[in-house]
Amino acid sequence: MTQIERLKCKLGIAIDDNSQDNLLNIYLEDAADFITSITNTDEVPAKLLSTQEDLAVMAYNKQGIEGQTSHSEGGISRSFSDIPESMMKKIRSFRKLPR
Repeated sequence: MTQIERLKCKLGIAIDDNSQDNLLNIYLEDAADFITSITNTDEVPAKLLSTQEDLAVMAYNKQGIEGQTSHSEGGISRSFSDIPESMMKKIRSFRKLPR
């Protein structure tokens, strides 16, 4: 299974639905850029590929609410946070010192 197919599964999108592939690829690329900037690597380490997908899921789910920290409507209140610390800790564990 390809990475975009795994991402679609995580998002509940049918694998044969290609209507959002460009957007999903952008989210995967952005997540890869984020990870490689923290780890000081040229590629996403293999053990962080699922984390890359999870970051893409988070970005996909935040469409239209970028920058918003909380929202209340009809007695329902939601708060949004940045990347969970557990995920950041995992990414940082692959950090290499710059040359």
